[in-house]
Amino acid sequence: MLSDALLPDPGGSRAKGLRLELPSDRLLKFITVGLPLFLVSLAFAQEFSAGSQISCFSPTNFTGKQSAYVDMACWDSLVHHGLDTEGHAVTKSLWALKVFPYSLLVVAVLMYLPYLLWRYAATPALHSDLLFIIDELDKSYNRSVRLVQHMRKVQQASAEPERFWEEYERARQERYFEFPLLERYLTCKQRAHSLVFIYILRNLLLLVFLAATCLYLVFLHLNIFFQDEFNCSIKTGLLQAEPHIPPLIPCKLVFFSIFQLISLSVGGIYVLLIPVVIYNALQLCQWDKGLLSVYEMLPAFDLLSRKMLTCPVNDLNVILLFLRANISKLTSFSRLNAVSALREATTNKEDIDTVSNGRAPEMKPGVEAMGKASRDSLGSA
Repeated sequence: MLSDALLPDPGGSRAKGLRLELPSDRLLKFITVGLPLFLVSLAFAQEFSAGSQISCFSPTNFTGKQSAYVDMACWDSLVHHGLDTEGHAVTKSLWALKVFPYSLLVVAVLMYLPYLLWRYAATPALHSDLLFIIDELDKSYNRSVRLVQHMRKVQQASAEPERFWEEYERARQERYFEFPLLERYLTCKQRAHSLVFIYILRNLLLLVFLAATCLYLVFLHLNIFFQDEFNCSIKTGLLQAEPHIPPLIPCKLVFFSIFQLISLSVGGIYVLLIPVVIYNALQLCQWDKGLLSVYEMLPAFDLLSRKMLTCPVNDLNVILLFLRANISKLTSFSRLNAVSALREATTNKEDIDTVSNGRAPEMKPGVEAMGKASRDSLGSA
Protein backbone atom coordinates (compact mmCIF):
# COMPACT_ATOMS: atom_id res chain seq x y z
CA MET A 1 0.00 0.00 0.00
CA LEU A 2 2.83 2.40 0.85
CA SER A 3 4.57 1.55 -2.41
CA ASP A 4 1.40 2.46 -4.31
CA ALA A 5 1.36 5.82 -2.52
CA LEU A 6 4.68 6.85 -4.06
CA LEU A 7 4.38 9.34 -6.92
CA PRO A 8 5.79 8.26 -10.27
CA ASP A 9 8.33 10.47 -11.98
CA PRO A 10 6.60 13.04 -14.20
CA GLY A 11 6.66 11.85 -17.78
CA GLY A 12 6.75 15.24 -19.49
CA SER A 13 7.94 18.70 -18.63
CA ARG A 14 5.84 20.58 -16.07
CA ALA A 15 6.83 23.88 -17.66
CA LYS A 16 4.57 23.46 -20.67
CA GLY A 17 1.28 23.67 -18.80
CA LEU A 18 2.08 26.16 -16.05
CA ARG A 19 -0.39 29.02 -15.72
CA LEU A 20 1.47 32.27 -15.16
CA GLU A 21 -1.68 34.36 -14.89
CA LEU A 22 -4.44 34.07 -12.34
CA PRO A 23 -7.91 33.29 -13.78
CA SER A 24 -9.26 36.68 -12.69
CA ASP A 25 -6.30 38.49 -14.30
CA ARG A 26 -6.79 36.55 -17.54
CA LEU A 27 -10.47 37.50 -17.57
CA LEU A 28 -9.61 41.16 -16.96
CA LYS A 29 -7.12 41.16 -19.83
CA PHE A 30 -9.63 39.55 -22.19
CA ILE A 31 -12.37 42.08 -21.39
CA THR A 32 -10.36 45.28 -21.02
CA VAL A 33 -8.39 44.72 -24.23
CA GLY A 34 -10.89 42.76 -26.30
CA LEU A 35 -14.01 44.86 -25.67
CA PRO A 36 -12.77 48.17 -27.17
CA LEU A 37 -11.16 46.34 -30.09
CA PHE A 38 -14.40 44.49 -30.82
CA LEU A 39 -16.55 47.64 -30.65
CA VAL A 40 -14.10 49.66 -32.74
CA SER A 41 -14.08 46.97 -35.41
CA LEU A 42 -17.87 47.13 -35.55
CA ALA A 43 -17.78 50.93 -35.80
CA PHE A 44 -15.23 50.87 -38.62
CA ALA A 45 -17.14 48.15 -40.45
CA GLN A 46 -20.34 50.17 -40.33
CA GLU A 47 -18.53 53.32 -41.41
CA PHE A 48 -17.04 51.64 -44.47
CA SER A 49 -20.30 49.97 -45.42
CA ALA A 50 -22.56 52.97 -44.92
CA GLY A 51 -20.31 55.68 -46.29
CA SER A 52 -20.57 59.23 -44.96
CA GLN A 53 -20.87 59.81 -41.22
CA ILE A 54 -22.62 63.14 -41.68
CA SER A 55 -25.68 64.50 -43.44
CA CYS A 56 -25.94 68.25 -44.14
CA PHE A 57 -29.07 70.07 -45.32
CA SER A 58 -27.73 72.05 -48.27
CA PRO A 59 -29.84 74.74 -49.99
CA THR A 60 -32.21 73.46 -52.69
CA ASN A 61 -30.35 75.29 -55.43
CA PHE A 62 -27.19 73.29 -54.78
CA THR A 63 -26.24 70.60 -57.26
CA GLY A 64 -25.33 67.05 -56.21
CA LYS A 65 -21.62 67.79 -56.36
CA GLN A 66 -22.08 70.94 -54.27
CA SER A 67 -24.03 69.00 -51.66
CA ALA A 68 -21.32 66.33 -51.53
CA TYR A 69 -18.74 69.08 -51.08
CA VAL A 70 -20.73 70.53 -48.17
CA ASP A 71 -20.86 67.15 -46.45
CA MET A 72 -17.13 66.63 -46.91
CA ALA A 73 -16.17 70.13 -45.79
CA CYS A 74 -18.36 70.02 -42.67
CA TRP A 75 -17.04 66.57 -41.71
CA ASP A 76 -13.46 67.77 -42.12
CA SER A 77 -14.00 70.87 -39.98
CA LEU A 78 -16.56 69.44 -37.51
CA VAL A 79 -17.01 72.80 -35.78
CA HIS A 80 -20.34 73.96 -34.37
CA HIS A 81 -21.19 77.67 -34.84
CA GLY A 82 -23.79 79.01 -32.45
CA LEU A 83 -24.75 81.82 -30.11
CA ASP A 84 -24.28 82.07 -26.37
CA THR A 85 -26.89 83.38 -23.91
CA GLU A 86 -25.89 86.98 -24.65
CA GLY A 87 -26.17 86.56 -28.41
CA HIS A 88 -22.46 86.47 -29.17
CA ALA A 89 -21.14 84.06 -31.80
CA VAL A 90 -19.27 81.09 -30.36
CA THR A 91 -17.65 78.03 -31.88
CA LYS A 92 -17.33 74.54 -30.44
CA SER A 93 -15.11 71.83 -31.83
CA LEU A 94 -16.64 68.36 -32.20
CA TRP A 95 -13.41 66.71 -33.24
CA ALA A 96 -13.59 64.27 -30.35
CA LEU A 97 -16.39 62.50 -32.23
CA LYS A 98 -14.16 62.07 -35.22
CA VAL A 99 -11.28 60.56 -33.28
CA PHE A 100 -13.48 58.57 -30.89
CA PRO A 101 -12.91 55.17 -32.61
CA TYR A 102 -9.16 55.79 -32.66
CA SER A 103 -9.19 56.79 -28.99
CA LEU A 104 -10.66 53.37 -28.18
CA LEU A 105 -7.71 51.80 -29.97
CA VAL A 106 -5.43 53.80 -27.68
CA VAL A 107 -7.46 52.56 -24.70
CA ALA A 108 -6.94 48.93 -25.81
CA VAL A 109 -3.16 49.50 -26.10
CA LEU A 110 -3.05 51.07 -22.62
CA MET A 111 -4.98 48.16 -21.13
CA TYR A 112 -2.44 45.77 -22.62
CA LEU A 113 0.54 47.53 -21.01
CA PRO A 114 0.03 46.03 -17.49
CA TYR A 115 -0.01 42.56 -19.03
CA LEU A 116 3.28 43.27 -20.85
CA LEU A 117 4.78 44.54 -17.59
CA TRP A 118 3.86 41.32 -15.81
CA ARG A 119 4.94 39.09 -18.69
CA TYR A 120 8.44 40.50 -19.09
CA ALA A 121 9.22 41.68 -15.55
CA ALA A 122 7.73 38.94 -13.36
CA THR A 123 6.88 35.85 -15.42
CA PRO A 124 10.47 34.47 -15.81
CA ALA A 125 11.15 34.53 -12.05
CA LEU A 126 7.68 33.24 -11.20
CA HIS A 127 8.07 30.39 -13.69
CA SER A 128 11.31 29.24 -12.05
CA ASP A 129 9.84 29.50 -8.55
CA LEU A 130 6.77 27.46 -9.41
CA LEU A 131 8.76 24.72 -11.11
CA PHE A 132 11.11 24.37 -8.16
CA ILE A 133 8.45 24.48 -5.44
CA ILE A 134 6.08 22.05 -7.20
CA ASP A 135 8.93 19.64 -7.77
CA GLU A 136 10.14 19.88 -4.16
CA LEU A 137 6.65 19.46 -2.68
CA ASP A 138 6.16 16.25 -4.64
CA LYS A 139 9.62 15.04 -3.62
CA SER A 140 8.87 15.86 0.01
CA TYR A 141 5.75 13.74 -0.22
CA ASN A 142 7.78 10.83 -1.62
CA ARG A 143 10.41 11.25 1.10
CA SER A 144 7.70 11.07 3.74
CA VAL A 145 6.27 7.88 2.23
CA ARG A 146 9.73 6.30 2.14
CA LEU A 147 10.25 7.41 5.73
CA VAL A 148 7.05 5.63 6.79
CA GLN A 149 8.18 2.55 4.86
CA HIS A 150 11.45 2.56 6.76
CA MET A 151 9.72 3.10 10.10
CA ARG A 152 7.36 0.26 9.33
CA LYS A 153 10.24 -2.11 8.62
CA VAL A 154 12.05 -1.08 11.80
CA GLN A 155 8.85 -1.46 13.83
CA GLN A 156 8.22 -4.94 12.50
CA ALA A 157 11.79 -6.00 13.28
CA SER A 158 11.81 -4.50 16.77
CA ALA A 159 11.09 -6.37 19.97
CA GLU A 160 11.01 -3.28 22.27
CA PRO A 161 7.89 -1.17 21.62
CA GLU A 162 8.66 1.60 24.11
CA ARG A 163 12.19 2.07 22.81
CA PHE A 164 10.88 2.62 19.28
CA TRP A 165 8.62 5.50 20.33
CA GLU A 166 11.31 7.03 22.50
CA GLU A 167 13.64 7.18 19.50
CA TYR A 168 10.81 8.49 17.33
CA GLU A 169 10.06 11.37 19.71
CA ARG A 170 13.77 12.17 20.03
CA ALA A 171 14.07 12.30 16.23
CA ARG A 172 11.19 14.77 16.10
CA GLN A 173 12.71 16.98 18.79
CA GLU A 174 16.09 16.99 17.06
CA ARG A 175 14.38 17.98 13.77
CA TYR A 176 15.52 14.99 11.75
CA PHE A 177 12.34 15.13 9.71
CA GLU A 178 12.83 18.58 8.22
CA PHE A 179 13.38 19.37 4.55
CA PRO A 180 15.64 22.44 4.91
CA LEU A 181 16.06 23.26 1.22
CA LEU A 182 12.35 23.81 0.53
CA GLU A 183 11.72 25.41 3.91
CA ARG A 184 14.57 27.89 3.56
CA TYR A 185 13.59 28.66 0.00
CA LEU A 186 10.03 29.53 1.05
CA THR A 187 11.34 31.56 3.98
CA CYS A 188 13.62 33.45 1.59
CA LYS A 189 10.65 34.20 -0.66
CA GLN A 190 8.80 35.57 2.35
CA ARG A 191 11.52 38.22 2.70
CA ALA A 192 11.46 39.12 -1.03
CA HIS A 193 9.10 41.71 -2.50
CA SER A 194 9.87 41.94 -6.23
CA LEU A 195 6.94 39.81 -7.43
CA VAL A 196 4.43 41.43 -5.11
CA PHE A 197 5.63 44.90 -6.14
CA ILE A 198 5.15 44.12 -9.84
CA TYR A 199 1.75 42.51 -9.19
CA ILE A 200 0.52 45.53 -7.23
CA LEU A 201 1.96 47.88 -9.85
CA ARG A 202 0.15 45.92 -12.56
CA ASN A 203 -3.19 46.23 -10.79
CA LEU A 204 -2.55 49.87 -9.93
CA LEU A 205 -1.80 50.74 -13.58
CA LEU A 206 -4.90 48.85 -14.70
CA LEU A 207 -6.99 50.70 -12.12
CA VAL A 208 -5.62 54.08 -13.25
CA PHE A 209 -6.29 53.29 -16.92
CA LEU A 210 -9.83 52.12 -16.15
CA ALA A 211 -10.58 55.26 -14.15
CA ALA A 212 -9.02 57.52 -16.81
CA THR A 213 -11.08 55.87 -19.56
CA CYS A 214 -14.28 56.30 -17.57
CA LEU A 215 -13.50 59.97 -16.92
CA TYR A 216 -12.75 60.48 -20.62
CA LEU A 217 -16.10 58.95 -21.60
CA VAL A 218 -17.91 61.08 -19.00
CA PHE A 219 -16.24 64.18 -20.47
CA LEU A 220 -17.40 63.22 -23.95
CA HIS A 221 -20.98 62.71 -22.80
CA LEU A 222 -21.15 65.96 -20.90
CA ASN A 223 -19.62 68.09 -23.64
CA ILE A 224 -20.23 66.42 -27.00
CA PHE A 225 -22.39 63.31 -26.90
CA PHE A 226 -25.59 65.27 -26.40
CA GLN A 227 -25.17 67.27 -29.60
CA ASP A 228 -25.95 65.23 -32.67
CA GLU A 229 -26.86 68.36 -34.70
CA PHE A 230 -24.65 71.38 -35.35
CA ASN A 231 -24.35 74.41 -37.61
CA CYS A 232 -21.53 74.29 -40.11
CA SER A 233 -19.94 77.20 -41.96
CA ILE A 234 -18.31 76.71 -45.37
CA LYS A 235 -17.81 80.38 -46.17
CA THR A 236 -14.04 80.18 -46.09
CA GLY A 237 -11.34 80.75 -48.67
CA LEU A 238 -12.69 81.28 -52.19
CA LEU A 239 -16.31 80.78 -51.03
CA GLN A 240 -16.18 83.57 -48.46
CA ALA A 241 -17.41 86.24 -50.90
CA GLU A 242 -20.08 84.09 -52.59
CA PRO A 243 -23.48 85.68 -51.88
CA HIS A 244 -25.57 82.57 -52.70
CA ILE A 245 -23.92 80.48 -49.95
CA PRO A 246 -25.72 80.74 -46.58
CA PRO A 247 -23.57 81.63 -43.55
CA LEU A 248 -24.54 78.48 -41.65
CA ILE A 249 -25.69 75.06 -42.86
CA PRO A 250 -27.41 72.65 -40.43
CA CYS A 251 -25.87 69.18 -40.26
CA LYS A 252 -26.62 65.94 -38.43
CA LEU A 253 -24.30 63.15 -37.37
CA VAL A 254 -25.62 59.89 -38.82
CA PHE A 255 -24.00 57.40 -36.42
CA PHE A 256 -24.20 59.55 -33.31
CA SER A 257 -26.39 57.02 -31.44
CA ILE A 258 -23.93 54.21 -32.23
CA PHE A 259 -21.07 56.19 -30.72
CA GLN A 260 -23.22 56.80 -27.63
CA LEU A 261 -23.99 53.10 -27.31
CA ILE A 262 -20.32 52.13 -27.68
CA SER A 263 -19.19 54.64 -25.07
CA LEU A 264 -21.89 53.59 -22.60
CA SER A 265 -21.00 49.92 -23.07
CA VAL A 266 -17.28 50.47 -22.53
CA GLY A 267 -17.78 52.84 -19.60
CA GLY A 268 -20.36 50.65 -17.86
CA ILE A 269 -18.30 47.46 -18.11
CA TYR A 270 -15.10 49.23 -17.06
CA VAL A 271 -16.85 50.60 -13.96
CA LEU A 272 -17.93 47.06 -13.05
CA LEU A 273 -14.34 45.83 -13.49
CA ILE A 274 -12.86 48.33 -11.04
CA PRO A 275 -14.00 46.31 -7.94
CA VAL A 276 -12.50 43.16 -9.53
CA VAL A 277 -9.10 44.88 -9.86
CA ILE A 278 -9.30 46.09 -6.26
CA TYR A 279 -10.21 42.58 -5.09
CA ASN A 280 -7.21 41.11 -6.93
CA ALA A 281 -4.88 43.51 -5.13
CA LEU A 282 -6.54 42.90 -1.74
CA GLN A 283 -5.92 39.14 -2.05
CA LEU A 284 -2.37 39.87 -0.93
CA CYS A 285 -3.57 41.24 2.42
CA GLN A 286 -4.17 37.77 3.85
CA TRP A 287 -2.35 34.47 3.72
CA ASP A 288 -3.63 31.64 1.56
CA LYS A 289 -2.90 28.82 4.02
CA GLY A 290 -5.33 26.34 2.53
CA LEU A 291 -2.83 24.77 0.17
CA LEU A 292 0.16 24.32 2.47
CA SER A 293 -2.06 23.33 5.41
CA VAL A 294 -2.61 20.01 3.64
CA TYR A 295 1.16 19.48 3.59
CA GLU A 296 1.34 19.89 7.38
CA MET A 297 0.64 16.17 7.52
CA LEU A 298 4.23 15.75 6.33
CA PRO A 299 7.08 16.11 8.83
CA ALA A 300 8.03 19.66 9.87
CA PHE A 301 5.62 21.45 7.57
CA ASP A 302 3.92 22.97 10.62
CA LEU A 303 6.90 25.32 10.73
CA LEU A 304 5.70 26.95 7.52
CA SER A 305 2.35 27.99 8.96
CA ARG A 306 4.02 29.44 12.05
CA LYS A 307 6.29 31.55 9.87
CA MET A 308 3.28 33.00 8.02
CA LEU A 309 2.40 35.26 10.94
CA THR A 310 4.27 38.23 9.45
CA CYS A 311 2.97 40.71 6.89
CA PRO A 312 1.45 38.77 3.97
CA VAL A 313 2.50 41.34 1.35
CA ASN A 314 5.52 39.44 0.02
CA ASP A 315 6.55 37.16 -2.81
CA LEU A 316 5.62 33.97 -0.96
CA ASN A 317 1.96 34.98 -0.86
CA VAL A 318 1.99 35.68 -4.60
CA ILE A 319 3.57 32.27 -5.23
CA LEU A 320 0.87 30.60 -3.11
CA LEU A 321 -1.82 32.23 -5.26
CA PHE A 322 -0.21 30.86 -8.40
CA LEU A 323 0.32 27.45 -6.81
CA ARG A 324 -3.43 27.40 -6.25
CA ALA A 325 -3.96 28.21 -9.94
CA ASN A 326 -1.57 25.36 -10.91
CA ILE A 327 -2.93 22.82 -8.44
CA SER A 328 -3.38 20.25 -11.22
CA LYS A 329 0.42 20.15 -11.63
CA LEU A 330 0.89 19.38 -7.94
CA THR A 331 0.28 15.62 -7.97
CA SER A 332 0.89 15.09 -4.27
CA PHE A 333 -1.78 17.61 -3.28
CA SER A 334 -4.69 15.48 -4.46
CA ARG A 335 -3.46 12.47 -2.49
CA LEU A 336 -2.80 14.40 0.69
CA ASN A 337 -6.11 16.21 0.30
CA ALA A 338 -7.88 12.86 0.08
CA VAL A 339 -6.17 11.69 3.28
CA SER A 340 -7.12 14.96 4.97
CA ALA A 341 -10.75 14.53 3.91
CA LEU A 342 -10.77 10.98 5.28
CA ARG A 343 -9.37 12.23 8.59
CA GLU A 344 -12.11 14.84 8.83
CA ALA A 345 -14.83 12.33 7.93
CA THR A 346 -13.59 9.63 10.32
CA THR A 347 -15.13 9.61 13.79
CA ASN A 348 -12.00 8.22 15.43
CA LYS A 349 -9.24 10.29 13.82
CA GLU A 350 -6.57 8.02 15.26
CA ASP A 351 -7.60 5.40 12.71
CA ILE A 352 -5.91 7.55 10.07
CA ASP A 353 -2.63 9.03 11.24
CA THR A 354 0.42 10.64 9.69
CA VAL A 355 4.02 10.94 10.78
CA SER A 356 3.54 14.58 11.77
CA ASN A 357 0.76 14.14 14.30
CA GLY A 358 2.07 11.57 16.73
CA ARG A 359 1.73 7.85 17.16
CA ALA A 360 -0.36 5.58 15.03
CA PRO A 361 -2.05 2.99 17.22
CA GLU A 362 -1.18 0.15 14.91
CA MET A 363 2.55 0.92 14.90
CA LYS A 364 4.80 -0.80 17.40
CA PRO A 365 8.16 0.24 18.86
CA GLY A 366 11.44 0.24 16.99
CA VAL A 367 15.14 0.07 17.56
CA GLU A 368 17.42 2.46 19.46
CA ALA A 369 18.94 3.90 16.29
CA MET A 370 15.62 5.13 14.84
CA GLY A 371 16.72 8.76 14.79
CA LYS A 372 19.81 8.10 12.73
CA ALA A 373 18.00 5.66 10.44
CA SER A 374 15.26 8.21 9.76
CA ARG A 375 17.80 10.85 8.91
CA ASP A 376 19.67 8.48 6.62
CA SER A 377 16.47 7.48 4.84
CA LEU A 378 15.63 11.13 4.19
CA GLY A 379 19.08 11.78 2.83
CA SER A 380 18.98 8.81 0.50
CA ALA A 381 15.50 9.75 -0.76
